[in-house]
This record gives sequence, C-alpha cells and structure tokens, in this order.
Amino acid sequence: MKWLVLLGLVALSECILILPLRKVKTLRETLREKKLLNNFLEEQAYRLSKRDTNIATHPLRNFLDMVYVGNITIGTPPQEFRVVFDTGSADLWVPSITCESPACKTLSTFNPQNSSSFRKAGQPVTLVYGSGLIRGFLGSDTVRIGNFVSLNQSFGLSVEEFGFDGMPFDGVLGLAFPSISLTGARPIFDNLWSQGAFSEPVFAFYLSKSKPEGSVVMFGGVDHRYYKGELNWVPVSHKRHWQISMNRTTMNGEVVACSRGCHATLNTGTSVIYGPKEMVTNIHKVMKAKPKDSQYVVSCDAVNTLPPVIFNINGIDYPLPPQAYIIKVKNSCLSAFRGGLEALSPDTWVLGDVFLRQYFSVFDRENERIGLAPAV
Repeated sequence: MKWLVLLGLVALSECILILPLRKVKTLRETLREKKLLNNFLEEQAYRLSKRDTNIATHPLRNFLDMVYVGNITIGTPPQEFRVVFDTGSADLWVPSITCESPACKTLSTFNPQNSSSFRKAGQPVTLVYGSGLIRGFLGSDTVRIGNFVSLNQSFGLSVEEFGFDGMPFDGVLGLAFPSISLTGARPIFDNLWSQGAFSEPVFAFYLSKSKPEGSVVMFGGVDHRYYKGELNWVPVSHKRHWQISMNRTTMNGEVVACSRGCHATLNTGTSVIYGPKEMVTNIHKVMKAKPKDSQYVVSCDAVNTLPPVIFNINGIDYPLPPQAYIIKVKNSCLSAFRGGLEALSPDTWVLGDVFLRQYFSVFDRENERIGLAPAV
C-alpha cells in the first residue's frame, strides 16, 4: 500500500486585520539588507558540533518511503502514540477515545479518564492539512519524547477526522514556528526549550532510504555520523514555516524553474515535492512524463538516463538524482513532483521527504537557520 502524505500546509479560515505599526529593524534584517547575513551565520559556530554527548536521538520508522513515524507518550500513566514529527505545522494532536470517524477505528486513542495529570481546556479546535482535517478540543497533560518530558503540554484531541483513513500513524507533532499554531498553544518544542530540556534549541532529521529502520530525529545538537562533509547554513526567510530562499532549479544545465528566485519550505510531513504548476510542468517535459490519474508516469528505464534536478540554495547546488525523484510503484514509475497545489503561493516550493532523504537537515531555532549536508 502507498500513501501520499501531505501534512503541514495549513489553511486558515479566519482573516485578521492588523493595523500597521512602525517596525524597528532586527539585526537579522539589517544584516540581510547589507548582504552580510550569511557571513554572520557562519561565524555563529554550532556550539554543540564537538560535543555529541548532549544529543538525544529518537528513532523513526519509515513506512514505504512515504511517512516517518515516531512514538511519544501522553498522560500519567503514559499512553503511547505514533506521530509524524512535522516541520510544516506547529500543533500536537492525537485521537480522542470519543472519536467515531472511520480513521480512528484502527488507531490508538487517548482516554483522559485514565490519566491523573490530564486537564481539559474545552476549547474547540479545527486543524486543516493538505491531507485532510481534524476537529476536536484542547487539553493538557504530560508529554514524553524519549527522555524529554513536557509538563502541562497543550494538545488537541480529535473527535472527527477526515482524510486520514489508512494512515500508519495516530497523530501529528508539529515542529514549525509558534506563529502558525492554530490552537494558540505553545508547541512542544518551545515548551521543552523554556523548561531547559536541551542546551541548544535545535533538532535534526536523518531519513532512511527504503528500509524501515534507521531514521531518527535528534534534539539538542547534531550527530556527525549521519552526514558527509560540512553543514551549509541557510537563513530562514519567513518565521512561520521553515522557509528559505532558493536561487534556481536546473536540469542539464538549463534553468527549468525558479529563474528569478523563489521560496521553499522544508517539510518532513510531506512525502513528495510540490511546486508551482507551470514550473513542475517544465520538469515533467524534460522527464517526458505523461499524466495519469492526477499523477505523472515516467518510463522506469529513464532512471538510468535522466539528469539530476538541481536546486541551488544560497549559492550551493543540491542535486536530486533520478533514483530519488522517480518512485516505483509495482510495475510502473511515477514522478515525485506535484504541481498546482492551491495552498502554495505562486513562487513557493515544498521540499518533502524525497529531498530530505538525500540531505541531512538541521533546524536551528535560536539562529533562525537551516543546516543541510549530504546524508550518509
């Protein structure tokens, strides 16, 4: 069974009017205007780079290269759940025992009455993702990720779920910036940070290829065994999603997308790569891909002849070989590129697991930057 997983792209249903205020420029903005930001980020050396002993590594299970899932517990005594660690959203939720949607029938559900530390907030919540939506209510309890303990952690409890049928996970743990939290609650990473759980407010992902074991999310630093060479740091361009600026995308030395620069979000909750429809069409022309049932079919032999798709980010090329962007499903092969997603702005890409399997990724909240290096 194959899943197309698209979490993290959240659609807000409310419009907020914000009156303009005179804004004082931050150091980051001033440096960016003077083109000094990259030098500044390089000078802020990763203080844990030589001290791997402070790193906490949490295993993730790879389900058919479509979604990566890790275990957490909620409550006293702890109740265990499988969640997607999603850099594209900021909320934590799991199914409530009162959920009657078909998607909840085969999932682990949280029973508040079995937890002595549970507190019900009662506030109704609706969380919208690219894959579907959930409706429920807010509560708070003790949440554990391995040895990390987040006290009084707010989280959502779903009573209705749409679009999550057959998924191999119970809920989602968002790791994006607090500004995109739809519940208004402090995300678990921020809660742990404020409680002094780690000496450096960073997390990182290594996503395995093909095999179910070996993938990890790590907190508090980086483990150098998971990547080759040096980390290249890219400043975050928008503090909502983990968004960065991208210079261009090329194949065979020709620019096929992003010719005037564009944006990209790094999203561990998305299985493929999304881009503006016209740009993805250019890539599919080079691939000689043909449309079929809202996807694009490619000759399986093309994996040996097609060039890499090269994303140039912050002046550095990140090649994506055809072995990565061509997905074999039974006797056919599909393109990992998707176009025309309505939630995207005209110049924004979503680089999902197809990209992140090739590149070890570090998300540095304190310095508002992302580190990338070839994965081992």
